[in-house]
Amino acid sequence: MSSHHQGLQTLYIDHHRWLHAWLRSRLGNAADAADLVQDTFMRLLSRHERLELKAPRAFLRTVAKGLVIDHWRREEIERAYLEALALRPELESPSPESRELVFELLERIARMLDGLKPRVRRAFLLAQCEGMPHQQIAAQMGISLRSVERYVADGLYHCYQLRYGA
Repeated sequence: MSSHHQGLQTLYIDHHRWLHAWLRSRLGNAADAADLVQDTFMRLLSRHERLELKAPRAFLRTVAKGLVIDHWRREEIERAYLEALALRPELESPSPESRELVFELLERIARMLDGLKPRVRRAFLLAQCEGMPHQQIAAQMGISLRSVERYVADGLYHCYQLRYGA
């Protein structure tokens, strides 16, 4: 067994129970906490460098916090999507498999848009998702037309960079 795996095994044995309790207190749910504990250690397992930790619990908490945020975001996206589906006639409802694909896509989009400043994100979404003309966005946001154009361009460039790299 490599020294990386041995160090991770020791980290798991020493802190698994503590991390599960910490996550359970954040999530209020033992099953979700168990899933995120596993995800935390899987994320560490995928790293190739050796872990030399002076404060292992602080490190684990930092990794787990990111996973908790992702978990909450996914729940929020799923809730909004299911609410939108509830407004549609039952005959138009997508299959469970299609819903899961949409959840994953919406989650990827949300992560992508997280990197945008709030005003840029709002102008970009109004233009791209609502189809609002730039003049209307400017009036709604109380900013100049030039600012809207710049924000939408910044949003497009951000998405392009994430999709195609530098």
